[in-house]
Amino acid sequence: MTSGRTPESAAVPAPVPAQEPTPPGVVVVDKPAGCTSHDVVARLRRLARTRKVGHAGTLDPMATGVLVVGVNRATRLLGHLSLTDKGYDATIRLGESTLTDDAEGEVLARADASGVPDEDLANAVAALTGRIEQVPSAVSAVKVEGSRSYERVRRGERVQLEARPVEVSAFELQDTRRQGAVVDVDVHVECSTGTYVRALARDLGAALGVGGHLTRLRRTRVGGFDLAQARTVEELERGLHVVPLTEVARHSFPTFAATAEQADRVRHGGALGGTGLGAAGPVAVLTPEGEFLALYEQRGQDAVAVAVFV
Repeated sequence: MTSGRTPESAAVPAPVPAQEPTPPGVVVVDKPAGCTSHDVVARLRRLARTRKVGHAGTLDPMATGVLVVGVNRATRLLGHLSLTDKGYDATIRLGESTLTDDAEGEVLARADASGVPDEDLANAVAALTGRIEQVPSAVSAVKVEGSRSYERVRRGERVQLEARPVEVSAFELQDTRRQGAVVDVDVHVECSTGTYVRALARDLGAALGVGGHLTRLRRTRVGGFDLAQARTVEELERGLHVVPLTEVARHSFPTFAATAEQADRVRHGGALGGTGLGAAGPVAVLTPEGEFLALYEQRGQDAVAVAVFV
């Protein structure tokens, strides 16, 4: 006969508290070399415990530095964050051309760059500064008749991409090292979205008649996010730091403080008639209390919704 009492060893365990969901926002990652941007996203999905993770602006496997990763609702901001300008530190090797315009591709041609005068180098860099027409690297994600350019190159096809306008607002020489037949040049680049630093290396070498490719690339900035805010994957493993959505919006876009009545309309995606946002492109609309509601854009006399986040 049992006593009706639950033995201590059979006591029901206390419920495990549910983990708080990761709030929407961005994680600024200092991507290491040797992994893809998708690899970083996969690790962040595990850390954030959500599938809703994406990145703004791909970095090649050899590249390091700032990779902006969106979590949950912030993934809807990524397309707009990708359009911001970027900064890079890089090393260009003159005297060697490669298939991929960087150190990961096979060497296609060599030339003696030891005799390139410093003045010619400075002039060639200056010619690639400002608004220029740039042909993207053949081994890139640009689509050609439905296929990525790099896929066609890997199939042995010859790919000729069309030039497109980009802006290189800064292309600065920082150091030059002459090593036998090659010259390694450290540079800093500030450029618009869609600019290939690999293509700058290729074009610099071509302008000097010796060929060139990229041996190092570190992204220092994406819009308002820079290396000072970035954390390594190891640091994020110890504690996931998410920049809140409202802070991201304030950091990345001009802002417009809505009235209470306007905020109610914005929550439903309604147009704001006769409202001047005061800026071209997307503007972050905030409540009177400063909470981020949506991205709006001025079109004629009205401001209309680009994306609503509440």
